[in-house]
Amino acid sequence: MQHFQSLDDIHLHGAWLTIGSFDGVHKGHQAIIKKLTAGAHASGVPAVVLTFHPHPAVILRNRQGPYYLTSPEERAARLGELGIDAVITHPFTPEFASQSAFEFMRRIKSQLNLQHLLVGYDFALGRNREGDPQALRRIGQELGYSLDIMEPVYNGGQLISSSQIRAALAEGQIEEVNHLLDWTYQVSGEVVHGDGRGRTIGIPTANLKTWPGKLLPCTGVYACLAYLEGRAWQAVSNIGVRPTFENQPLEARLETHLLDFKGDLYHKQITLAFVKRLRDEQRFPDVTTLINQIQQDILQARSALDHFPGT
Repeated sequence: MQHFQSLDDIHLHGAWLTIGSFDGVHKGHQAIIKKLTAGAHASGVPAVVLTFHPHPAVILRNRQGPYYLTSPEERAARLGELGIDAVITHPFTPEFASQSAFEFMRRIKSQLNLQHLLVGYDFALGRNREGDPQALRRIGQELGYSLDIMEPVYNGGQLISSSQIRAALAEGQIEEVNHLLDWTYQVSGEVVHGDGRGRTIGIPTANLKTWPGKLLPCTGVYACLAYLEGRAWQAVSNIGVRPTFENQPLEARLETHLLDFKGDLYHKQITLAFVKRLRDEQRFPDVTTLINQIQQDILQARSALDHFPGT
């Protein structure tokens, strides 16, 4: 899979294409990708995804704070695993959004020699979202590409969407998140120096510096798999403000304790896969009570992770 950072960087002699944000690459996205790759490869041409960064909602609706389920690199990697040949992550700007649908599709046709376009039922592009599926079909008749419209994918009667997954993540419903994604939600970061309290109580933790745009699960304690240098370790992770030690509100921190690990983790890259939420973050009356609870967390985490795929 090739990952291009702009439409300007790619020229093809034929392609099947889908366009969208694809944040999270969830089950609904995967249905589109499966149909796209099957059709493209049967026709002997590349399967291509055109996506954007920043997310259009960040630019057009001024979304603030951490928002993304996947970084551009994570999204491209997941799309590649599903059989996509090329991902184009084009910069999304107000100027880009102001193009007419016809102008935009003419550029796509020119650069990719587009043969077939596959979009979701509620998709729209171009100025004022004028390029809905009906308009794109008319434009395709003029420019010379065909169009397929994908129906929505539901989970128990509810439409699967990135917004729904973000809401579940904010509630700590990690098992529901993983079900809707069809993969285990992951957060990566570099291990940086923290306050060192975990080591003083015999339970050392790695403090992760994550991508600022990445949406973390809500505060609490989680059973995770920690991927480090090609190996998976069972881990207990805490997202929160350490209320037993801190009296003033602080920015939430992601810390993880790798079970049975010995060694120096500073400046290493760890990817956490969130498997199960164990409990809320809470304030304890003393350090001894905290240590006893963490030991219980470790037992629960081992139970949840012992038979989980990847361990």
